[in-house]
Amino acid sequence: MPLTRREMIGLGAGAAAAVAVPWRVPLPQSVSPIKKTIPSTGEQLTPIGVGTNRYGVSASSSTMTELRSTLARFHALGGQVIDTAEEYGRAEGNIGDLTHALGINDELFIATKIRMVGREAGIRSVEQSFDRLQRERLDLVQVHDLTDYSTHIRTLRDLKADGRIRYIGITASRHAYAAEMERLMNTGDVDFVQLSYTLDERRAASRLLPLATDRGIAVIVNRPFGSGSLFRRIGEHPLPDWAADIDCTSWGQFVLKYIISHPAVTCAVAGTRRESHVVDNLGAAYGRLPDAELRARQERFFDDIA
Repeated sequence: MPLTRREMIGLGAGAAAAVAVPWRVPLPQSVSPIKKTIPSTGEQLTPIGVGTNRYGVSASSSTMTELRSTLARFHALGGQVIDTAEEYGRAEGNIGDLTHALGINDELFIATKIRMVGREAGIRSVEQSFDRLQRERLDLVQVHDLTDYSTHIRTLRDLKADGRIRYIGITASRHAYAAEMERLMNTGDVDFVQLSYTLDERRAASRLLPLATDRGIAVIVNRPFGSGSLFRRIGEHPLPDWAADIDCTSWGQFVLKYIISHPAVTCAVAGTRRESHVVDNLGAAYGRLPDAELRARQERFFDDIA
């Protein structure tokens, strides 16, 4: 049964109760988020996550209150995937502190990254991530922008064999990495790839996404809204009436549903630290998704925007 805008607002209002301990707001049993499957294990994830490149604020910053509320609301609405990195300043530590204070750390799928050169530097980076995120086991560790991949993959294989990490991945935010990413996807070492794919950047659909399907590799999409260019292009254009056919009430949901409806995509992570944005983004994880015909219509509509 499609989730109405009124029901979604109701869920958001209900989640506001998370301002008080224990920061948990159960969703009605009849309303469940969409789930996508990790091919290598069959584990399922809610397909809208949070990117944290702007979470590296001082622990004494007033912004920490905003981040706490945002993470609480994200969890209350069924969100699971938090994507971070050692290079995001204090982000890992803030996520560890906040999610433990909220009592939700163990219920999240936390992914982080290595972007160091050299084996010892990579090991130090991962060990710091364990400490900062306050985890004995990390869900996903990714080699960021393929940096020194041949060195770090050995470390990650060992950590996975020891049960300290669950999944291994690689990331790239620019299409210039596509050829190398394709080569590494064929090695059989990675469970996840993270790449860019959205309505105004669809090149990954030609080779990388089909390859992920063929190789049984999960896909995390980063920068689903680009660097703001996508919304600048949309401008003041109204949402088409037929967006209601996939339960969209905003342009953000329109874009996110396009991304996560691709059969190869497991999750899209949108960088946000605002509670209202998390509520809107998580709306894309409920209701109907576009089929192949409607996805093509979304592409034509977007391409026709001047």
